[in-house]
Amino acid sequence: MNKKINKLQPIRQVVEKYGLNTKKSLGQNFIFDLNLTSKIARLAGDLKNFEILEIGPGPGGLTRGLLSEGAQRVVVIEKDKRCIAALKEIQAHYPDQLKIIEGDANEVQQEKYFSKPVKVVANLPYNIGTKLLIDWLTTKNWPPFWHSLTLMFQN
Repeated sequence: MNKKINKLQPIRQVVEKYGLNTKKSLGQNFIFDLNLTSKIARLAGDLKNFEILEIGPGPGGLTRGLLSEGAQRVVVIEKDKRCIAALKEIQAHYPDQLKIIEGDANEVQQEKYFSKPVKVVANLPYNIGTKLLIDWLTTKNWPPFWHSLTLMFQN
């Protein structure tokens, strides 16, 4: 595992530190196991030649996995203002590799943040997951801005 990741507090402590109880209204479900998030990142394939889009990173469990598995640049879109400080802690360790966009993924023009091929890797908030998938698959511009989708859907 990447040494920078090891310098960060465990996700469970970050959640407690910032009072990040999950909100059903935001469709949140945080992943605490960094072994699992690294495994999910590896399932997306080679990350080195791609930029990564992650929707709804929450406190950054999957974000850490993506960075530790070699992502050169990760762009996260997070609606919950409470999670931004936790994400900024990760960004302090990866200043040139993590870009944080505060906003609603349904309203943010996602493709404008990328210059290389994009892999979307996300544990999607359950209340917007289906809509995002449909939007990505029915885009007017084909081929789409993304190269691949590695998605988890909560129920």
